[in-house]
Amino acid sequence: MAREATVQKICDVGVVAVIRADNGAILADVTQALVEGGVTAIEVTFTVPKAHKVLEYVADRFGDQIQLGAGTVLDPETARIAILAGAEFIVSPIVDPRTIEMSHRYDKAMMPGALTPTEVVQAWQAGADVVKIFPSDLTGPDYLKALKGPLPQVRMMPTGGVNLDTAESFLKAGACSLGIGGSLVEKSAVSSGNMDRIRDLASQYVEIVQRFRAQ
Repeated sequence: MAREATVQKICDVGVVAVIRADNGAILADVTQALVEGGVTAIEVTFTVPKAHKVLEYVADRFGDQIQLGAGTVLDPETARIAILAGAEFIVSPIVDPRTIEMSHRYDKAMMPGALTPTEVVQAWQAGADVVKIFPSDLTGPDYLKALKGPLPQVRMMPTGGVNLDTAESFLKAGACSLGIGGSLVEKSAVSSGNMDRIRDLASQYVEIVQRFRAQ
């Protein structure tokens, strides 16, 4: 899929589920629960053991049902491994122009992490498709709103600090999508195999996005 189409689908659903776990085997079940709850943008971080194999498995199992991404990608070599394993978008906590270039070489979307206005502009100038505002748990929705004021052309996705109480505020501040980790894919739910909980949370976040956009 062309990277702009991937970005559009991610923005349309409005939620990117960030999955971290010590055991990669259960992540396919987590992905199924997220999809059933309406969240189809899935980011598997490279902190997961053998993340490239998890990406391959999830890509083969779910195909076009989801937009599959790789997170915590720090360099172009890891980006290429992720893309060959099936990732359609690459997410990083940092701005690395070489990783952006590698992702675009394969026509995959790239979302580098930035915090300050200078970093955000540097990421955008380097070709970022979406700028991940990270760590947003330290700054909150008001900071995102302040960034969007002088930089309305930049698509921004807050990651960190997004939960059921703050999700709508981040959307009001101008987020194109919400990066949500432990507040959606709860560690306790994953470890206990409580997929109903993850499915329910996914549907709640999707409902918040849909309700906000319908206003």
